[in-house]
Amino acid sequence: MSSSLRVLTLYSTSACHLCEQAISLLSNIPEVSEFKVVIQDISESVELVERFGLRIPVVQADSTACDLGWPFNEEDVKQYLASIGLT
Repeated sequence: MSSSLRVLTLYSTSACHLCEQAISLLSNIPEVSEFKVVIQDISESVELVERFGLRIPVVQADSTACDLGWPFNEEDVKQYLASIGLT
């Protein structure tokens, strides 16, 4: 692994059962272990609520503007990471 840890942000909010499912899913994907996973509560920012409010949970790697919105599964996450050149 490189000296700088890559970041994978999961945009979510409290009391979101889909977000809980996404956290569990991400924790079981071996490729994700190469990332620091940051959980960002969108309720802390009007901009984030406007951007992701209807789409959460959303995964986004720090090196790209592309994101992956719910619904997604393990294969979708792997394909997302591969499509942006991170696996």
